Amino acid sequence: MKVVKRDGTHEDINFNKIANRLKRLNIDVPTAKVAQKVMTSLYDGISTEAIENLAAETAVAMSTESLEYERLATKLCTSDIHKRAPHTFVEAFDTMVRGGVADPELGKWVQENADELNSIIKKTRDSDINFFGLKTLERGYLTKIDDKLVETPQYMFLRVSAGIHFPDLHDTKHTYNMMSQGYCIHATPTLFNSGTLRPQMSSCFLQAMEDDSLTGIFNTVAKTAQISKWAGGIGLHVHNIRGKNSMIRGTNGKSDGLIPMLRVFNNVARYVNQGGKRKGSVAVYLEPWHTDVMSFLDLRLNHGDEEARCRDLFTAMWIPDLFMQRLEAGREWSLFCPNEVFELTAKRLSDVWGEEFRELYERCEAQGLARHRVPAETIWKAIIKSQIETGTPYMLYKDACNRKSNQKNSGIIKSSNLCTEIMEISESDQTAVCNLASLALPKFVHQGEFQFNKLRQAAGTLTRNLNKVIDRNFYPTPCARVSNMRHRPIGLGVQGLADVFMMLGLAFDSPESRDLNAKIFETIYYGALEASMDLSRELGPYDDWPWSPSAQGILQFDMWDDPKLSGAYNWNTMKSNIKKHGLRNSLLVAPMPTASTSQILGNNECFEPYTTNIYLRRTLAGEFVVVNKHLVKKLTELGMWNKQVKDNIIRNGGSIQGLSELPQDVRDMFKTVWEISQKVIIDMARDRGAFVCQSQSMNLFIDSPTLSKISSMHMYAWKAGLKTGMYYLRSRAKSRPIQYTVEPCTTCSA
Repeated sequence: MKVVKRDGTHEDINFNKIANRLKRLNIDVPTAKVAQKVMTSLYDGISTEAIENLAAETAVAMSTESLEYERLATKLCTSDIHKRAPHTFVEAFDTMVRGGVADPELGKWVQENADELNSIIKKTRDSDINFFGLKTLERGYLTKIDDKLVETPQYMFLRVSAGIHFPDLHDTKHTYNMMSQGYCIHATPTLFNSGTLRPQMSSCFLQAMEDDSLTGIFNTVAKTAQISKWAGGIGLHVHNIRGKNSMIRGTNGKSDGLIPMLRVFNNVARYVNQGGKRKGSVAVYLEPWHTDVMSFLDLRLNHGDEEARCRDLFTAMWIPDLFMQRLEAGREWSLFCPNEVFELTAKRLSDVWGEEFRELYERCEAQGLARHRVPAETIWKAIIKSQIETGTPYMLYKDACNRKSNQKNSGIIKSSNLCTEIMEISESDQTAVCNLASLALPKFVHQGEFQFNKLRQAAGTLTRNLNKVIDRNFYPTPCARVSNMRHRPIGLGVQGLADVFMMLGLAFDSPESRDLNAKIFETIYYGALEASMDLSRELGPYDDWPWSPSAQGILQFDMWDDPKLSGAYNWNTMKSNIKKHGLRNSLLVAPMPTASTSQILGNNECFEPYTTNIYLRRTLAGEFVVVNKHLVKKLTELGMWNKQVKDNIIRNGGSIQGLSELPQDVRDMFKTVWEISQKVIIDMARDRGAFVCQSQSMNLFIDSPTLSKISSMHMYAWKAGLKTGMYYLRSRAKSRPIQYTVEPCTTCSA
């Protein structure tokens, strides 16, 4: 068999060359064993590049034996990327400029500072990213021109940093070092687009339905398409659209209601596919008093009339306290057409909250405006039925969102975003926007201690970065620019909270973890406020700050009952300084889902527990098992990691609770989310919520969901004062596939 080398020449495949190549990487594993497995999958005409990929995937498939195999795979993958990309950052960026991808103005600055920028790059840090992180970057993030790779991970980090900070070399270098060493990372649109011709770096857009008219609806469709084109996730509120069979005075006809209109948005989401990278994503928010609410709750069901379904949209309920109170009391609930309410009262139910909402709602009932009166439980059951079948609608509590907002002086919040963590005002003339980044919490654990001061400093760095992003950003619509320049909100999130607990030897549901969770978010909030205040002292506060709660000395935790303050920070001094100097940003903290960026940095997603300790990966080298690295490390230290234990974890569906041979403290430390009470998840969300001035993408997990379980969970989250009561409901399949990959257990019935 022949191998095709990178220069196009052919030579015989040689086992010794493959074995020696692996040996030169200096990883303490039997590399000959890897080489033997690689040889069995070779074919005539294979390229050296394909051999390296195959060797890497073969090595990572063996990582359940030793984590060192993954280091071998990482080094192979890093080497391959470096061979394919240009030799220096400046050469790579020049290629991007000439290819019509990068900003020529930034390109001139790069050339002017070529030596210094090239010297910033630390190529060896690519080997600190794990194999799956490198593959995630290679597939979706590193710039390619005509399918040819022109970036390494380090080049990407420097491009992103330079795109945010140029011509400031100091800040460019600082941000590069923070990201390349894995302390933090900007969100996906920023990684995609910073430094490019169209630097659309925003993640979230909150779109208002412009008007209840054909012009208003299709203007909103056009805005939605523009935002989707530039990779923005959209939250759209439709509370003001008239219900089915409502009068259309212009034509003397009757409206078809929400569903046919939403099918237009559904098709827009499918068609405008973010430059081929992924489908457009739109979450639609509706209050439960709308006359079309029952049809809305059926939108994503897997059965029924296809013309009444919008399975590419995500549904979300924007629930007032009055609905929850009537539900709890077993009372009836009235459904209204928003157009009929407005015609007779000159007010909209979606424009008021709290006591003002109650008064208007009860006035509408008294005036006989209700289309239907049903038990509140009827709507509740429809919500839960949809959640059990589809995982949605999301659950958000309108009054908590508005009551606990630093933007409440500027208007009313009518929806969240695609991922339920953004809480900003969106109106017909301003589309709320948010720029995101996350802190990689495991990097702040050193020698068994959590480094709060470093976390505080990192939160400040990201605050300053995101504040610059607001000014550098390309905005898809004028309304988006208006909103962001006026309010200047940002969103700091986290990844790897569960990893931190495991690194410190704590069970996720322990009192120590709960206290640490609160202090981590108190630290992030403090660091973000500190940086935003310093920016305000330098550049001035955001436009509406003088009338905001923060200007009156009211911070987020002041809006919650009994916040868990650690005593580590002088909040009175902070409030005095904010009153004196202002804040540059109206909102600061918004823990978001971090699926892709957590994959890049090798952390568990956001603040969630692990869903399993073992899972299956599919690659070109076949299917193989990946195990929780902290569990492998812990059991290796105890001398208890072996094939039998691995097979038993597979038999138990990723759980170690049934492995009686393992110490109890180890079993407690590595509980999966299915083995943790959801009360714990909600309590921890409440504790951190006092320091989250936006909201948080909190999933809830129920192994076997039932009406009573989900009802109890939602009622508890609402009473806890959460803004987001639930992002997705996650459940597990009733049955599991037969475990053909493990030997039969002779000592149990598994």
